[in-house]
Order: sequence, then C-alpha cells, then structure tokens
Amino acid sequence: MSADNKAVWSWAFYDWANSAFATVVMAGFFPIFFKQFWSSGMPVTESTYHLGIINSVASLIVVLLSPILGAIADQLGRRKGFLLVFACMGAVMTGGLYWVEQGNWQLAALLYIAAVVGFSGANLFYDALLAVVSPKESLDRVSALGFALGYLGGGLLFAFNVWMSLQPELFGLKDAGEAVRIAFLCTAVWWLVFSLPLLLFVHEPEVAKIKASQAIGRGLNQLLTTLKQIRMLRQTFLFLVAYWLYIDGVDTIIRMAVDYGLSIGLASTDLITALLLTQFVGFPAAIAFGRIGERIGVKQGILLALAVYIGVTSFSVFMHAPWQFYLLAVVIGLVQGGVQSLSRSLYARMVPVGRQAEFFGFYNMLGKFAAVLGPVLVGWVTWLSGSNRIGILAILLFFILGGFLLWRVDIAEGEKAAKAQ
Repeated sequence: MSADNKAVWSWAFYDWANSAFATVVMAGFFPIFFKQFWSSGMPVTESTYHLGIINSVASLIVVLLSPILGAIADQLGRRKGFLLVFACMGAVMTGGLYWVEQGNWQLAALLYIAAVVGFSGANLFYDALLAVVSPKESLDRVSALGFALGYLGGGLLFAFNVWMSLQPELFGLKDAGEAVRIAFLCTAVWWLVFSLPLLLFVHEPEVAKIKASQAIGRGLNQLLTTLKQIRMLRQTFLFLVAYWLYIDGVDTIIRMAVDYGLSIGLASTDLITALLLTQFVGFPAAIAFGRIGERIGVKQGILLALAVYIGVTSFSVFMHAPWQFYLLAVVIGLVQGGVQSLSRSLYARMVPVGRQAEFFGFYNMLGKFAAVLGPVLVGWVTWLSGSNRIGILAILLFFILGGFLLWRVDIAEGEKAAKAQ
C-alpha cells in the first residue's frame, strides 16, 4: 500500500471509529434508555421534549465553538491534534453513561451533551483533513469511503451490542439494562482504539511554528476576515445555506427516529432491528453514491437523496406496523450516507486551499445550528399538538427549502472563486 493510500484508509477508518457513537449511542440506545430507564414514569411527550432540548443544547455549543476552533487549528496546522482531543473527550463522556442510575435523566443529559460536543468537534477537523489526504479528482469517492466504513463499523458493533442486550445471560450479565450500559463502555473503547490509524499515518503539511497565544489572535482575526469574505464566495455561501436547511432534516431523523417509533407504540426490539438494517444497507449504498456523484454530478446525487427523504417523512405519518418501519429504514439506508458524503465532497471543492479547517468550521457550525432547530421544532410541535405524528411533519420544511437552494448552486463558479482566493 502506498503512503497516499495508507493515509486515505487511515483517515477513513476514523469514520469506522466514531460512527460507533453515532449508531450505538445517538441513534440507538441513548434515546431508548433515556425514555425507558433514565426518564421512567415520565409522559412520552415530555421525554420527547427533553430529548429534543438536550440534542439542541449540544448542537448550540458546537455552533459557538466550531468556526473559532477551525480558524485556530488552521493557524497552528494541528487539525489532527484537535481531532484527537475532542475524540478523547467524547469517548470518556460516553463511557461515563455506564454509571448513571435509573431516573437520573439530568446527569445522563449532561454526559450526553459533552459526548456530542466531543463527537461533533472532532468531526470538524476530520472533515477538514479530507482535502489533505485526497486529490481533488477523488474527493467524492474518498468521502464516500469514510461514510461506508462508518456504516459498516458502527453496524458491526451495534449488532454485537444488540445481541448482548437480547441474550445477556450468554455474557454473564443480569439483564438487558446492564447490557446497554456495557454497550456505552464498548463504544468508548472502540472509538479510541480505531482512532489510532489516523494518529499514526495521516500527516498534515508543515506550517510555520507559532505560539498558541499568537494562533488564537491570528485565528480570531482570520475568522473575522472570513466572515466578510465568505459572502464574496457567492456559490459557497449559497451552498452553506442550502446545507444548513436540508441537513437539519437528516440529523433530526437520525436523532429522533427511535423516539418517534417508541411514541407511536412500536417495540424497542423492532426499532433496533430497523437501525441495524439502515447501517448495513448504508455501507454499500454510501460507496454507490460516490460513484453516482462522479457519473450524474454531485449536486444531482444530493437532490435525488432529498427527494427520497421527502417521501420517507411523508409516509412515516401513516406508519403503524413494524414492517413499515423496516421498509423506511432500508430506504433511508440507501440515501443517508450519500447525502452526507456528497455534501462534504461538494463543499471541499469550493473551499480555498490552506483554510480547510476554518471553512469546515462554518460547515459544521451550520450543520449543528440546523440540529438546534430541528429537534426543538419537532419536540415543540409534538408538545403543542399532543401528537408525535404531526410533529414529525415539521421536518419536510427543511428538505424542501434546502433542495430548492441547492438546485441554484453553480459548482463550477464556486470552484473558480475559491481558487482565486
């Protein structure tokens, strides 16, 4: 394996590492355990509201930190170092969920918020390293490789944890609750261990050595300059607004789907099975979308995925049977990795060279700011209407508006403007 290929695969394996958190914790066990264990005795609409607020608070913290951290990391040339600091924080907080006792939803919420901040903060620098490890002509394929490995790795660990929760006696555990708590520890260890290839084999270009205090000052000045300049990159700015809208729907579905299924009366085992389907369908589908981006165009690939999301959200209102949830899980698995990977590679094309972390700070900021709005809106509409089915319809607004703005983005013009800067 050449040094370049080793760097690409080592970079992509971080997705294998951190997707365990996204799958096992964020999408899988945390919403179930939060509703059934840490919020036991609480009305389902109230626990849904709390979960929405928790996700939004975590996202808001990332919104405030992302552009500042990105600018400072660019000055220091230490994107990888920042990534590992946040990854360690996320893993430690995830492991801490093991010790939270029944009914203590407040402590669970605090640890989860810190874990999400670690996960999202590390992703900022991980995304920024895409343009470092991949040549321009391979951006779609390399980005898709990361998401594909993430679906596979997260799915394998999740499948093992599900097996452990369904048959705890085989593992010497007293019940499913203990198995779920062990799953939080497994996720933390998995995250840390599979971050090592990136640490060892991904190397950033050398930059002039400066003191941390100078980097902070320069980073803040650079951030203020970028806030002015990003409006001059009209197509990049337009894409960011579109991304902010449609990724809101994607993230909200990821974070709230299990809660929605529980609220309309589906069994937790059915929901877990559906999540596993999404993971294993998502592995080949993410790779396929990398090819789709190269064949029909990256923008067209994203628009195709958004059309599917609109159909899925509309159909979910009428869902009653487990098989229907399974069907939606398969359909989402076909497009979820695609919309994420193609969005990342499209944006990487329209970012000035040498300022990737800073610009991906804005990218992650807008993505997480969207995640502030989505869960709160779903929780608020659910609480006002008294119906989870009505609440889920709020997501449609983001897919429709985001898709319309994306359709107006001129990628070629955006690439030209970024190169000029």
